[in-house]
Amino acid sequence: MSKKSARRDAAKKLNSPQRTPEGPKKFVVYVRDPQTGNIKTVRFGDPNMEIKRDNPNRRKSFRARHNCDNPGPKTKARYWSCQHSWRANKKVDD
Repeated sequence: MSKKSARRDAAKKLNSPQRTPEGPKKFVVYVRDPQTGNIKTVRFGDPNMEIKRDNPNRRKSFRARHNCDNPGPKTKARYWSCQHSWRANKKVDD
């Protein structure tokens, strides 16, 4: 790993979802891949859709459709969508 890449990786806050300003997705999170040890970028969320998790029926349907009881590894968008965007009684940070 070069010094430049090490500095760039050190500046990234791991496991902390952030809004993307103009990206193809609504949120981005940087995670360390346990298999390779590299930092991986995970993008999730449709920027054209509103999160309506305050509606219990919508939240229940989303969580069932995406199998949020077993969200998988942190390196996948499904994990972050289930954990970050569709938790009950939590505010989505701007």
